This record gives sequence, structure tokens and C-alpha cells, in this order.
Amino acid sequence: MDSLDRGRRAAGLGLVVLAIAGGLTACSGSSGGDGGGASAGAGQAAGGGTYTIWDPYPQFDDSSEWVKLLTQCGTQAGVTVKRTGYDTTDLTNKALLAAQQGNSPDVLIVDNPVVSTLAEAGVLTTTEENKLDVSSIAPNLLAAGQLGGKTYGVPIGANTLALYYNKEVLKKAGVDAAGIKDWASLTAALEKVKAAGKKGITFSAIGTEEGSFQFLPWFWGSGANLTKLDSPEGVAALSLWTDWVKKGYAPTSVINNTQTTSWQEFATGDFAFGENGTWQLANAKKTGFDYGIIPIPGKDGGTAPAPTGGEFVTIPVQKDAARYVASQKLVTCLASTGNSYTTDTTLSYIAPTEEVQTKQVEQNAELKVWVEAVKAAKGRTSDNLGTKYPKISEPMWKAMQAALSGSQPPQEALAAAQATAASAVQ
Repeated sequence: MDSLDRGRRAAGLGLVVLAIAGGLTACSGSSGGDGGGASAGAGQAAGGGTYTIWDPYPQFDDSSEWVKLLTQCGTQAGVTVKRTGYDTTDLTNKALLAAQQGNSPDVLIVDNPVVSTLAEAGVLTTTEENKLDVSSIAPNLLAAGQLGGKTYGVPIGANTLALYYNKEVLKKAGVDAAGIKDWASLTAALEKVKAAGKKGITFSAIGTEEGSFQFLPWFWGSGANLTKLDSPEGVAALSLWTDWVKKGYAPTSVINNTQTTSWQEFATGDFAFGENGTWQLANAKKTGFDYGIIPIPGKDGGTAPAPTGGEFVTIPVQKDAARYVASQKLVTCLASTGNSYTTDTTLSYIAPTEEVQTKQVEQNAELKVWVEAVKAAKGRTSDNLGTKYPKISEPMWKAMQAALSGSQPPQEALAAAQATAASAVQ
């Protein structure tokens, strides 16, 4: 990208700064929070030997393994690292404003759906420009950071969704989790659980990006495509959820459930299944009951493509191109095989390379199902949707709300959503 092109594209930054607020969220336990991150006032990339890194992990303080790794990578690159942790949405807005003012951090770690927004606004350099090696990264994970045939960062790791299940509840209902391979067998299991006096499944269908995030495995698992929300496949997915609520297999509370409140329901021990992510593994061990995990099944079998959560390590555009040399070293260090294992273990992520995924499973067999889920997963902005995704996601979650509340049948709700989305992405 030449300087003139950067200038033209950066001129549009002001138009997207406010548009980000309240939009895409990092669907993981590592976003948000007020805990002990570095001061939120860090801004300009200081000259000389100091390089700034912004990340969405404010819960990690200077004594954490994450910040120690950043410092170590700085030492290896011959620079001093100044790190600041922000809440995800706050970070995106600050990154856009900083670029507008010409004060971008040297390294920026952002939630993967935000990459295309920043790239389109001219904030980020490409991996080709900075000669970042992405050859070993799983293509389906890398796709979340691609736009127009160019790649704008390196995934630090990924999280996604699967089904946690309560072994005791299933046992009492006479259900074998190993036999759940498709929607029909899952629904049959829910019927048995209800008949046994227990609750079926809980998930998040709230009217925000969290609801879309949780619906996507069922939507994509039906064979539907985000460019046609009201396809027969898409209607089948929403009908599945709607029928579960109508029959009492899922509680009406799903309409207002965040992923956190949905987890709290599952943690009561009354539910057979809870749809949630890798970030709940530590909490699963605290529930006091035996649990298992299975992939979310596709309509007719196989593992449904679940959306990927997780962040990309990116290098923002700088006025002084000489700074890219050290920035490239920092990103390469953070994404290296040895450091990737430490980082992804700290963040409860699945690594983006097969080599490190294998090591993760060797160290913790429980991660096998998550590795399988990540291999089948896809980015929300993949299929070259980029910045079109939020304009599709919002009508989709509104359709979910309408159908689950009973105000519109699934077909009608998704037809309205499709009309809205098609108009918005023109």
C-alpha cells in the first residue's frame, strides 16, 4: 500500500469509529473486565527503543505469563515493550482513533471479526508487506483475517463452541452421548431427558452478537449460507431452536441468556446440555458434577462449522516505516511454535497450527474435541464477507428473537431479516 493510498483510506476512519461501538464482540472469557491491566492511557508509539502493544486482555497484569511473554519478545527484538490492555470494544475504537491521529500502536491484537473493519479503513499492513510467515497456519483460521485476497495478521489462537453435557443427567435418562451424531439424535436425547424430569439444553439466543455466535453452528450445520438467511436450510436451523423452546427442551430464558448466564444455568446441574466455549473449561471443573464434551452436530451428521473466536496479532500502518522491522520480530516471536503453546494455554485457546494442536492434546486429552471443533470452524467474516458480516448478523439475531418469542414463525422472521441484510450490504 503506497502512502497516497494509505492517506485516502485513512480519511474514511472517522466514518467507522462510532459504527464499531456495540457491534462485534470477542466471544470468549478473555474480553472485557476491569482487572489489573496496564494503564488505559497508553497511546503514542514512542520513538527509539520503546514499542507499544495494545491487547484485549485487561485481566492480565504485569505478573502474568502473558505480559512476561510480551516483555521477553521485546528483549529478543532488542526493544522495550510498553503494553496496554483494553476491553475489546474500547480497543477497536481507540485503534481507529489512533490511526486517524497517526499514533497507532506498533502491534495491535484484536478480535478476529474486527480485522476486516480495520483493514478496510486502511489501519493495518498486510502480512506480505511485513514478510510474516503464515504458511503453517490453518487456512480456516487465517481466513478470518483476510479481505480482498490479502492477509492482515496472524491468529494467536482460536476458541469455538461445543456441547458440554452432564453425565449423570444423561445416565438417568438412558442417553448415550456417543450416539448423538445429528439433529435427530440430539432432539431424541432431549425428549428422553425431559421425560426423566430434567432439563434439556441451554444456550445464548440474546439479541446481540453473542446470540448470532451461538446460532451459527446450527445455521452453518444445516448447510445454510449467510448471504441467504431465509434459505430452506436456514429456516430449518431456526425451526430447530424454536421447536426446542416450544416443547420445553430448552428454557424460554435462552432469549435473554448471554453465554455467561447460559453457563450458569448449565452449572446448576439440572441441564443435560449446555452450548458454550473453550473458555468455560476451568469453570466446568468447578461444577461439582461429571461432565463431558461433544462437538455440535451438523443436521445430517458430522461436526458443524462453529464460528471462531480469538484474536489476530496485527501490525498497524506507521508513519516511520523503519519501525516495521522490530514489529515484525515481535509478532514472529508471539506466534512462534514454542510461545504459541504457552500463550494458548494461558488464554484457553486452541493453537492455530497443527504442530502445537498435537502438543496440546498430548498434554491434555480433554482438548481433543476442541481441536476437532476448531478444525471444522470458520470465521464470521470469512467467505470474503468482511465488513458485511455485522450488517447480516444483526438482522439474523433479530429474526432469532422474533421466532423464539413466538411473534413470527421462523420462515417469516428470516425472510424479513434477509430483506434487511440484502439492503444493508448493497
